Amino acid sequence: MNSTISRVSHIRDALARLPGGDQAAAAAWAAREPQLTKPAGSLGRLEEISGWLSTWQGRHPPRMERPCARVFAGNHGVAALGVSAFPAEVTVQMVGNFRSGGAAINQLCRTFGMDLDVVALDLDRPTADFTQGPALSEAEFVAAFQAGMDAVPAEADVLVVGEMGIGNTSSAAAVACALFGGEAVDWTGRGTGVEGSSLARKIEVVAAGVALHRGKPPLEILRCLGGRELVAMAGAVLAARQRRVPVLLDGYVTTAAVAALALERPDALDHCMVGHVSVEPGHRRLIDKLGKAALLDLGMRLGEGSGAAVAVGLLKAAVACHAGMATFATAGVSDKGEA
Repeated sequence: MNSTISRVSHIRDALARLPGGDQAAAAAWAAREPQLTKPAGSLGRLEEISGWLSTWQGRHPPRMERPCARVFAGNHGVAALGVSAFPAEVTVQMVGNFRSGGAAINQLCRTFGMDLDVVALDLDRPTADFTQGPALSEAEFVAAFQAGMDAVPAEADVLVVGEMGIGNTSSAAAVACALFGGEAVDWTGRGTGVEGSSLARKIEVVAAGVALHRGKPPLEILRCLGGRELVAMAGAVLAARQRRVPVLLDGYVTTAAVAALALERPDALDHCMVGHVSVEPGHRRLIDKLGKAALLDLGMRLGEGSGAAVAVGLLKAAVACHAGMATFATAGVSDKGEA
Protein backbone atom coordinates (compact mmCIF):
# COMPACT_ATOMS: atom_id res chain seq x y z
CA MET A 1 0.00 0.00 0.00
CA ASN A 2 1.43 3.35 -1.06
CA SER A 3 0.06 6.82 -0.48
CA THR A 4 0.33 10.12 -2.29
CA ILE A 5 0.42 13.01 0.14
CA SER A 6 -0.90 16.40 -0.97
CA ARG A 7 -2.17 17.74 2.35
CA VAL A 8 -1.54 17.09 6.04
CA SER A 9 -4.91 15.35 6.45
CA HIS A 10 -3.70 12.66 4.02
CA ILE A 11 -0.93 11.75 6.48
CA ARG A 12 -3.49 11.24 9.23
CA ASP A 13 -5.57 9.11 6.86
CA ALA A 14 -2.50 6.98 6.07
CA LEU A 15 -1.72 6.60 9.77
CA ALA A 16 -5.26 5.33 10.35
CA ARG A 17 -4.67 2.53 7.83
CA LEU A 18 -1.26 1.27 8.92
CA PRO A 19 -0.71 -2.48 8.47
CA GLY A 20 0.27 -4.47 11.52
CA GLY A 21 3.01 -7.02 11.83
CA ASP A 22 2.76 -10.42 10.16
CA GLN A 23 1.49 -12.76 12.86
CA ALA A 24 2.13 -15.94 10.88
CA ALA A 25 5.78 -14.98 10.48
CA ALA A 26 5.97 -14.07 14.15
CA ALA A 27 4.50 -17.44 15.09
CA ALA A 28 6.99 -19.29 12.90
CA TRP A 29 9.83 -17.41 14.57
CA ALA A 30 8.42 -18.19 18.03
CA ALA A 31 8.16 -21.89 17.15
CA ARG A 32 11.78 -22.18 15.98
CA GLU A 33 13.58 -20.01 18.54
CA PRO A 34 13.12 -22.35 21.57
CA GLN A 35 14.45 -25.29 19.55
CA LEU A 36 17.86 -23.72 18.88
CA THR A 37 20.91 -25.16 20.65
CA LYS A 38 21.17 -22.63 23.47
CA PRO A 39 19.47 -21.87 26.76
CA ALA A 40 16.25 -19.94 26.29
CA GLY A 41 16.89 -16.20 26.19
CA SER A 42 20.66 -16.59 26.23
CA LEU A 43 21.18 -14.43 23.13
CA GLY A 44 19.33 -11.57 24.80
CA ARG A 45 18.31 -8.78 22.45
CA LEU A 46 19.57 -10.69 19.42
CA GLU A 47 16.54 -12.92 19.88
CA GLU A 48 14.25 -9.90 20.11
CA ILE A 49 15.80 -8.46 16.95
CA SER A 50 15.31 -11.59 14.84
CA GLY A 51 11.69 -11.87 15.96
CA TRP A 52 11.07 -8.19 15.21
CA LEU A 53 12.62 -8.53 11.75
CA SER A 54 10.54 -11.58 10.93
CA THR A 55 7.34 -9.87 12.09
CA TRP A 56 7.87 -6.69 10.11
CA GLN A 57 9.46 -8.22 7.01
CA GLY A 58 6.49 -10.56 6.91
CA ARG A 59 8.55 -13.72 6.42
CA HIS A 60 10.35 -16.46 8.26
CA PRO A 61 13.22 -16.77 8.49
CA PRO A 62 14.05 -13.06 8.29
CA ARG A 63 16.75 -11.88 5.91
CA MET A 64 19.46 -9.24 5.98
CA GLU A 65 20.67 -9.43 2.39
CA ARG A 66 19.49 -5.97 1.29
CA PRO A 67 19.96 -3.39 4.05
CA CYS A 68 19.74 0.19 2.82
CA ALA A 69 20.42 3.65 4.20
CA ARG A 70 18.80 6.93 3.24
CA VAL A 71 20.32 10.22 4.38
CA PHE A 72 18.07 13.27 4.09
CA ALA A 73 19.59 16.76 3.98
CA GLY A 74 17.98 20.14 4.55
CA ASN A 75 18.88 23.68 5.56
CA HIS A 76 17.39 25.64 8.43
CA GLY A 77 16.60 29.31 8.75
CA VAL A 78 17.52 29.32 12.43
CA ALA A 79 21.12 28.51 11.48
CA ALA A 80 21.48 32.26 10.85
CA LEU A 81 20.75 32.89 14.55
CA GLY A 82 24.05 31.43 15.71
CA VAL A 83 22.85 28.04 16.95
CA SER A 84 25.61 25.97 15.29
CA ALA A 85 29.40 25.84 15.35
CA PHE A 86 29.38 25.48 11.55
CA PRO A 87 27.93 27.71 8.80
CA ALA A 88 24.90 26.62 6.77
CA GLU A 89 26.96 26.01 3.62
CA VAL A 90 28.46 22.95 5.31
CA THR A 91 25.21 21.09 4.57
CA VAL A 92 25.83 21.37 0.83
CA GLN A 93 29.50 20.52 1.25
CA MET A 94 28.71 17.39 3.28
CA VAL A 95 26.15 16.23 0.73
CA GLY A 96 28.97 16.41 -1.82
CA ASN A 97 31.15 14.42 0.54
CA PHE A 98 28.46 11.74 0.90
CA ARG A 99 28.11 11.50 -2.86
CA SER A 100 31.85 11.20 -3.40
CA GLY A 101 32.18 8.47 -0.75
CA GLY A 102 34.22 10.38 1.83
CA ALA A 103 31.98 10.49 4.90
CA ALA A 104 31.66 8.11 7.84
CA ILE A 105 28.33 6.79 6.59
CA ASN A 106 29.96 5.74 3.32
CA GLN A 107 32.54 3.64 5.14
CA LEU A 108 29.92 2.05 7.36
CA CYS A 109 27.67 1.23 4.43
CA ARG A 110 30.58 -0.44 2.66
CA THR A 111 31.44 -2.38 5.79
CA PHE A 112 27.93 -3.76 6.25
CA GLY A 113 27.00 -4.14 2.58
CA MET A 114 24.38 -1.40 2.58
CA ASP A 115 22.92 0.51 -0.34
CA LEU A 116 23.18 4.27 0.30
CA ASP A 117 21.34 7.18 -1.24
CA VAL A 118 21.35 10.85 -0.25
CA VAL A 119 18.20 12.91 -0.67
CA ALA A 120 18.95 16.65 -0.71
CA LEU A 121 15.86 18.79 -0.16
CA ASP A 122 15.92 22.33 -1.57
CA LEU A 123 19.25 23.18 0.03
CA ASP A 124 19.20 26.58 -1.63
CA ARG A 125 15.97 27.41 0.23
CA PRO A 126 16.38 27.20 4.01
CA THR A 127 13.26 26.88 6.11
CA ALA A 128 11.82 30.01 7.66
CA ASP A 129 12.98 31.19 11.09
CA PHE A 130 10.71 29.24 13.44
CA THR A 131 10.98 31.91 16.14
CA GLN A 132 9.01 34.22 13.85
CA GLY A 133 6.51 31.84 12.25
CA PRO A 134 6.15 28.30 10.88
CA ALA A 135 9.34 26.78 9.48
CA LEU A 136 7.40 25.33 6.52
CA SER A 137 4.19 26.10 4.70
CA GLU A 138 1.74 23.24 4.29
CA ALA A 139 2.79 22.86 0.65
CA GLU A 140 6.47 22.68 1.61
CA PHE A 141 5.67 20.24 4.39
CA VAL A 142 3.76 17.77 2.22
CA ALA A 143 6.37 18.02 -0.56
CA ALA A 144 9.14 17.05 1.88
CA PHE A 145 6.98 14.29 3.38
CA GLN A 146 6.29 12.84 -0.07
CA ALA A 147 9.99 13.02 -0.96
CA GLY A 148 10.72 10.87 2.07
CA MET A 149 8.03 8.36 1.14
CA ASP A 150 9.36 8.11 -2.40
CA ALA A 151 12.88 7.32 -1.17
CA VAL A 152 12.02 3.95 0.42
CA PRO A 153 12.80 0.86 -1.70
CA ALA A 154 10.17 -1.85 -1.20
CA GLU A 155 12.80 -4.60 -1.53
CA ALA A 156 14.91 -3.40 1.42
CA ASP A 157 15.36 -5.81 4.33
CA VAL A 158 15.84 -2.88 6.71
CA LEU A 159 15.95 0.89 6.28
CA VAL A 160 18.51 3.02 8.13
CA VAL A 161 17.27 6.60 8.38
CA GLY A 162 19.79 9.42 8.83
CA GLU A 163 20.16 13.14 8.23
CA MET A 164 22.39 16.11 7.58
CA GLY A 165 21.47 19.73 8.20
CA ILE A 166 23.29 22.53 9.98
CA GLY A 167 20.99 23.77 12.73
CA ASN A 168 18.88 20.64 12.88
CA THR A 169 19.64 19.72 16.50
CA SER A 170 17.97 23.04 17.38
CA SER A 171 14.97 21.97 15.34
CA ALA A 172 14.95 18.54 16.99
CA ALA A 173 15.13 20.05 20.46
CA ALA A 174 12.28 22.43 19.68
CA VAL A 175 10.11 19.64 18.26
CA ALA A 176 10.77 17.37 21.25
CA CYS A 177 10.15 20.13 23.79
CA ALA A 178 6.91 21.22 22.11
CA LEU A 179 5.66 17.63 21.85
CA PHE A 180 6.59 16.36 25.30
CA GLY A 181 6.87 19.42 27.53
CA GLY A 182 9.58 20.63 29.85
CA GLU A 183 11.97 23.49 29.29
CA ALA A 184 14.21 24.16 26.32
CA VAL A 185 17.30 23.62 28.44
CA ASP A 186 16.14 20.04 29.13
CA TRP A 187 16.13 19.19 25.43
CA THR A 188 18.98 21.26 23.98
CA GLY A 189 22.54 19.97 23.73
CA ARG A 190 25.83 20.92 22.11
CA GLY A 191 24.97 19.63 18.63
CA THR A 192 27.97 20.33 16.43
CA GLY A 193 29.94 21.51 19.46
CA VAL A 194 28.54 24.84 20.68
CA GLU A 195 29.49 25.84 24.22
CA GLY A 196 29.19 28.76 26.63
CA SER A 197 27.35 31.78 25.24
CA SER A 198 26.69 29.98 21.95
CA LEU A 199 24.90 27.16 23.78
CA ALA A 200 22.94 29.72 25.78
CA ARG A 201 21.91 31.36 22.52
CA LYS A 202 20.82 28.01 21.10
CA ILE A 203 18.65 27.34 24.16
CA GLU A 204 17.15 30.82 23.82
CA VAL A 205 16.26 30.18 20.16
CA VAL A 206 14.70 26.81 20.95
CA ALA A 207 12.67 28.34 23.78
CA ALA A 208 11.40 31.13 21.55
CA GLY A 209 10.26 28.67 18.89
CA VAL A 210 8.52 26.44 21.40
CA ALA A 211 6.76 29.41 23.02
CA LEU A 212 5.38 30.43 19.62
CA HIS A 213 4.15 27.00 18.50
CA ARG A 214 3.52 24.85 21.58
CA GLY A 215 0.01 23.45 21.88
CA LYS A 216 -0.48 22.67 18.20
CA PRO A 217 -1.26 19.12 17.01
CA PRO A 218 1.80 16.85 16.60
CA LEU A 219 2.11 17.06 12.81
CA GLU A 220 1.70 20.83 13.02
CA ILE A 221 4.53 20.94 15.55
CA LEU A 222 6.70 19.09 13.04
CA ARG A 223 5.70 21.54 10.29
CA CYS A 224 6.25 24.64 12.39
CA LEU A 225 9.49 23.65 14.14
CA GLY A 226 10.98 20.95 11.92
CA GLY A 227 12.94 21.10 8.70
CA ARG A 228 12.60 19.47 5.33
CA GLU A 229 14.91 16.60 6.25
CA LEU A 230 13.00 15.93 9.48
CA VAL A 231 9.71 15.87 7.62
CA ALA A 232 11.15 13.62 4.91
CA MET A 233 12.37 11.15 7.53
CA ALA A 234 8.84 10.97 8.96
CA GLY A 235 7.57 10.29 5.44
CA ALA A 236 10.15 7.57 4.92
CA VAL A 237 9.19 5.85 8.16
CA LEU A 238 5.50 5.92 7.24
CA ALA A 239 6.20 4.52 3.77
CA ALA A 240 8.43 1.82 5.25
CA ARG A 241 5.54 0.67 7.42
CA GLN A 242 3.26 0.52 4.38
CA ARG A 243 5.86 -1.52 2.47
CA ARG A 244 6.74 -3.89 5.35
CA VAL A 245 10.27 -2.57 5.71
CA PRO A 246 11.56 -2.46 9.30
CA VAL A 247 13.43 0.71 10.24
CA LEU A 248 16.51 1.54 12.28
CA LEU A 249 16.35 5.10 13.56
CA ASP A 250 19.60 6.95 14.09
CA GLY A 251 20.17 9.75 16.60
CA TYR A 252 18.37 12.66 18.20
CA VAL A 253 17.26 14.43 15.03
CA THR A 254 15.92 11.25 13.44
CA THR A 255 14.03 10.24 16.57
CA ALA A 256 12.55 13.73 17.00
CA ALA A 257 11.48 13.68 13.36
CA VAL A 258 9.27 10.63 13.82
CA ALA A 259 7.96 11.36 17.32
CA ALA A 260 4.94 13.21 15.93
CA LEU A 261 3.83 10.00 14.19
CA ALA A 262 3.77 8.19 17.53
CA LEU A 263 1.70 10.94 19.12
CA GLU A 264 -0.76 10.78 16.24
CA ARG A 265 -0.97 6.98 16.55
CA PRO A 266 0.68 5.15 19.48
CA ASP A 267 1.76 2.06 17.51
CA ALA A 268 3.06 4.00 14.49
CA LEU A 269 6.69 3.22 15.33
CA ASP A 270 6.31 -0.46 16.19
CA HIS A 271 8.27 -1.34 13.05
CA CYS A 272 11.16 0.86 14.24
CA MET A 273 14.11 0.21 16.53
CA VAL A 274 16.51 2.89 17.73
CA GLY A 275 19.97 1.98 16.51
CA HIS A 276 21.90 3.93 19.12
CA VAL A 277 21.53 6.59 21.79
CA SER A 278 23.56 9.70 21.10
CA VAL A 279 25.28 11.92 23.64
CA GLU A 280 22.74 14.68 22.96
CA PRO A 281 21.00 14.85 26.35
CA GLY A 282 17.55 15.05 24.84
CA HIS A 283 17.92 11.83 22.88
CA ARG A 284 17.82 9.46 25.84
CA ARG A 285 14.88 11.39 27.27
CA LEU A 286 13.06 11.22 23.94
CA ILE A 287 13.67 7.48 23.53
CA ASP A 288 12.19 6.94 26.99
CA LYS A 289 9.13 9.00 26.07
CA LEU A 290 8.61 6.78 23.03
CA GLY A 291 9.02 3.58 25.05
CA LYS A 292 12.08 2.47 23.09
CA ALA A 293 15.47 1.07 24.12
CA ALA A 294 18.50 1.82 21.96
CA LEU A 295 20.56 -1.09 20.68
CA LEU A 296 23.93 0.66 21.13
CA ASP A 297 25.42 3.36 23.35
CA LEU A 298 28.77 4.31 21.82
CA GLY A 299 29.01 7.99 22.70
CA MET A 300 28.30 8.97 19.09
CA ARG A 301 26.74 12.25 17.93
CA LEU A 302 27.61 12.45 14.25
CA GLY A 303 24.25 11.96 12.56
CA GLU A 304 24.32 10.76 8.94
CA GLY A 305 22.67 7.51 10.03
CA SER A 306 26.05 6.43 11.38
CA GLY A 307 24.98 4.94 14.71
CA ALA A 308 22.10 3.04 13.15
CA ALA A 309 24.44 1.80 10.42
CA VAL A 310 26.71 0.26 13.05
CA ALA A 311 23.65 -1.45 14.55
CA VAL A 312 23.04 -3.19 11.21
CA GLY A 313 25.83 -5.51 12.28
CA LEU A 314 23.68 -6.60 15.22
CA LEU A 315 20.76 -7.29 12.91
CA LYS A 316 22.94 -9.43 10.67
CA ALA A 317 24.20 -11.34 13.70
CA ALA A 318 20.66 -11.89 14.97
CA VAL A 319 19.45 -13.24 11.63
CA ALA A 320 22.50 -15.47 11.20
CA CYS A 321 22.00 -17.06 14.59
CA HIS A 322 18.27 -17.62 14.25
CA ALA A 323 18.41 -18.98 10.72
CA GLY A 324 21.71 -20.84 10.89
CA MET A 325 21.89 -22.48 14.30
CA ALA A 326 21.09 -26.14 14.62
CA THR A 327 18.09 -27.26 16.64
CA PHE A 328 18.41 -29.65 19.56
CA ALA A 329 16.88 -32.37 17.39
CA THR A 330 19.13 -31.93 14.35
CA ALA A 331 22.29 -31.57 16.43
CA GLY A 332 21.52 -34.52 18.65
CA VAL A 333 21.86 -32.33 21.75
CA SER A 334 19.64 -32.97 24.74
CA ASP A 335 17.51 -30.00 25.70
CA LYS A 336 16.58 -29.21 29.29
CA GLY A 337 13.45 -31.36 29.06
CA GLU A 338 15.44 -34.44 28.12
CA ALA A 339 18.06 -34.45 30.87
